[in-house]
Amino acid sequence: MSRSIASSIVRADDGTAVGQWGRYALKSAFQPIFAFESGRLAPVAFEALLRPFTDGEALAPLNFLGSLPLDERIVVENLLHALHLTNAATCLPGDASIFLNFDPSVFTDHAVADMSIHEMRATLSRIGLDPHRIVCEVTEKETVSQEALFSLVASLRASGFGIAVDDYGADDSDMARVRDLHPDIVKFDARWIARLMDSGPGYALLATMVSTFAAQGIRTVFEGIEEGWQVELAEKTGVAMLQGFALARPEIAPTSFAGMTRNGTSATTGHASGDPANSPPSGDGGGRGPKAFGRRTRQP
Repeated sequence: MSRSIASSIVRADDGTAVGQWGRYALKSAFQPIFAFESGRLAPVAFEALLRPFTDGEALAPLNFLGSLPLDERIVVENLLHALHLTNAATCLPGDASIFLNFDPSVFTDHAVADMSIHEMRATLSRIGLDPHRIVCEVTEKETVSQEALFSLVASLRASGFGIAVDDYGADDSDMARVRDLHPDIVKFDARWIARLMDSGPGYALLATMVSTFAAQGIRTVFEGIEEGWQVELAEKTGVAMLQGFALARPEIAPTSFAGMTRNGTSATTGHASGDPANSPPSGDGGGRGPKAFGRRTRQP
């Protein structure tokens, strides 16, 4: 870890790592990702999420990132990766994959990407995490050159990291992106999933896309699953993994997830203290019983 990044991460009283960037305190949150295994939902991975604070008040992550000058974005990107990995090593099960978000727009050339990956590998070595547990989520943006995007993905893959394409929405650019990047995982856009699940033809399209990707050796994730009936439909499509409030909410580190295992023991629905992401989504209703990890749950 470089001196600038190391000096920007401190230990809180609870033992977690907290990033310091000017007047902002940067914390890690994690949300479980579940797979269907032998008729059960098993926690197999966690997505690392940013939770910024200033003077004890939570901020929207996109607002914080959008406020940064361009020359600070890559430094903060590297800081967040080191922060999340450090917290993952102590707050998550030892066999789970860790999904990290990458903003391709800050990796302007091959040298910048190589420097960042070197930083990340140094962090992994220091904390004892296997690089093969890491899945790097990339989202294409209009401002990103294709050359820079392909170079970043090639460098990440060469370092042993998995590649996930985020926010897949099935238009022409999304399909071309998957064809060109050859990811290991495709995460479907939450709004797109919700819209397609509302109709028979839409559901059939979802199932076809899942099957098409599976035939190519690409695993799929449905994001933004907020209702029990969506879990039931998702299972029938053959999707590999699910993520959303219907299964578990994000928790700020330290989490209750360390004892969560694939056989369902020590499982809990996460309502961590202080995390704004744990507030019930609009329309949640609040009347559902607790979800049980490690087995299918059916709504009455």
